[in-house]
Amino acid sequence: MSRTRDERGTATPLIIGFALLLAMTVAFVVDASAAFLHRQGLDTLADGAALSGAEAGALGDDVYGAGVGAQPLRLTREQAQAGVRAYLAAVGAQRDFPGLRFDVDVRGDRVIVRVSAPVDLPLTLPGAPETARVSATGSAVVDPQ
Repeated sequence: MSRTRDERGTATPLIIGFALLLAMTVAFVVDASAAFLHRQGLDTLADGAALSGAEAGALGDDVYGAGVGAQPLRLTREQAQAGVRAYLAAVGAQRDFPGLRFDVDVRGDRVIVRVSAPVDLPLTLPGAPETARVSATGSAVVDPQ
């Protein structure tokens, strides 16, 4: 007795599997691109904020009252933070990046600004979060010479 093997329909699961794999790959690439572009914007914002914070420290009362002497400028966290806050308000950072958070750190003559904001991912993979927090760091050095 000869049994012929029926192979009809065996390509269907393979095609469905490849379609699912392709859809997941597209979703991953789209989400990764959105996060990358969001981080690029935050990079620019962090660099500008760091420069503004360093400038606020360099143009503080010490310089205007006593001038730049032989000692290095005394850059304080409060001065840098005020400069960063003013910069972020001036460029409308909260409007462009809702949920924006920032942190200012002063180490010697260096101002370091870390900014982070949530990004809504356009496509989500099953089990993946719908939003992610992206961060960037910028720094500037105060050197009066």
